[in-house]
Amino acid sequence: MKAVRIHQFGGPEVLTYEDIPDPHMRKDQVLVKVKVCSLNHLDLWVRKGLPGVKLPHILGSDIAGEVVEVGEYVSGIKPGQRVLVAPMHFCGHCVKCLAGVQNQCREFTVLGNAVDGGNCELFAASGASIIPIPDLLTFDQAASVPLVFVTAWHMLVGLAGVRPGQTVLVLGASSGVGIAAIQIAKMFHCRVITTAGDESKLEKGRALGADHGINHYKQKIAEEVRKITSKEGVDIVVEHVGAATWDESMKCLKAGGTLVTCGATTGPSVGIDLRHLFARQLRILGSYMGTMGELNEVLGHVFAGRLKPVVDRAFPLSEIHAAHEYLEKSQMFGKVIMNP
Repeated sequence: MKAVRIHQFGGPEVLTYEDIPDPHMRKDQVLVKVKVCSLNHLDLWVRKGLPGVKLPHILGSDIAGEVVEVGEYVSGIKPGQRVLVAPMHFCGHCVKCLAGVQNQCREFTVLGNAVDGGNCELFAASGASIIPIPDLLTFDQAASVPLVFVTAWHMLVGLAGVRPGQTVLVLGASSGVGIAAIQIAKMFHCRVITTAGDESKLEKGRALGADHGINHYKQKIAEEVRKITSKEGVDIVVEHVGAATWDESMKCLKAGGTLVTCGATTGPSVGIDLRHLFARQLRILGSYMGTMGELNEVLGHVFAGRLKPVVDRAFPLSEIHAAHEYLEKSQMFGKVIMNP
């Protein structure tokens, strides 16, 4: 089959489009013909070099496709079905997995990170990771959902406990997590403030449901939030940018507010004034992906049309260099997808 692998870490030039053997399918697995695999910023970080990645390596976390073959230990799935693959790997038998918190399993990782991903024509997935998709959802849309929507759902619903009537600040309206978080917060009838680097992205954020937009290149986020909230602040900040926005995000919180973070795109090192933290009784929560239960929960809303995936641009898998270069420029609004 055709696949894109990295044999060394570095820039887009290390991505190699090549022929490799078809995957060997175990009896507890399902063989999927990959129709679409979407890109995430994780692909860029793994390509540049992360601990635990063994070379050669296949990137790609979000897979949608058609079932080719079903292992004899797998039930409920048939050849020809349209499916997506849960973008996570876990052992399935430890205490955490049996308790339904797979993202706390010691073996937990995202597809395309410590295990091979979906930038290929055929993918062998655990039967437990296969989720049928409805006909109303295209493969492009299906591949744009799993990682970012389960991440945003876990952040807002699983950890922050979002409630109707709250005010939520979502950093990065054009990012996958941002697009998902705006919609989830609005589904809970919250007032949503979002940020972006230009007016066109802010308009698209408003079209998704955001009530207010802040241009983070022209405006101070915290100052604008204070104006919008009459100096009260927000109940929840959805943070995934890191060092560049951390101080502003902390200033945006009302007393007793919650900052939940899932990423560090602009750097991992931030400062915290502990006096500010305990005197205002703030909560800082770390979030990593989500559970299988949460994935199925948020997919139910996607399949019902209450939450909508956003696709920015598609590339053939053979043009993986151009796709990575496009993603690195951060000019997209929505998901960049690969079509094998």
